[in-house]
Amino acid sequence: MKSLRLFLLPAAGLLLAACDTTPRERQEMVKQEARRLDTVADRAAAKLRVAGRRAARFDSVSRARTRQPLDKAAETAFTNELLGTYADIEQLTPQTIEPAFVQFMQQVRAQRKQWTQRDWDYATVISRRLNARFRAIRLDIKGRDELHIRALQTEFTALETGRDVKDLGQAVKQPD
Repeated sequence: MKSLRLFLLPAAGLLLAACDTTPRERQEMVKQEARRLDTVADRAAAKLRVAGRRAARFDSVSRARTRQPLDKAAETAFTNELLGTYADIEQLTPQTIEPAFVQFMQQVRAQRKQWTQRDWDYATVISRRLNARFRAIRLDIKGRDELHIRALQTEFTALETGRDVKDLGQAVKQPD
């Protein structure tokens, strides 16, 4: 029985032997430890409430941004910048779709660090258009090229999601 009491006391943060204290003293130590744990839990809950409000605000701002239509001229410029000679997405063939994806991802990798969330919105629209064209001609694309395209699609999604997570993390950390 003594070993059980010695085991329980360190959990309360004290290194006293059970035989060196009275039950009333142990009861008081447990109450103090419970108050300390309540305080820690209350602080953690407050931090979570604040982080939740900030995350909700970020989500609200993000939704409002995505509801705003993209400027067609800016989208065309962005398409030309990211795709170069492959900018006419609807004219891509089974032979040119893979190089278009490669060009797109090279530009995304090169420019992504200075992009705003709105820039990512434009890149996402371009990616969706490329993906739609890919689906339209997929049955005529060589297996090797299709595999490479799928890897590039996955990379784009990972980069975009990483940016969203980074921005959300920064929004949660920012003071009100």
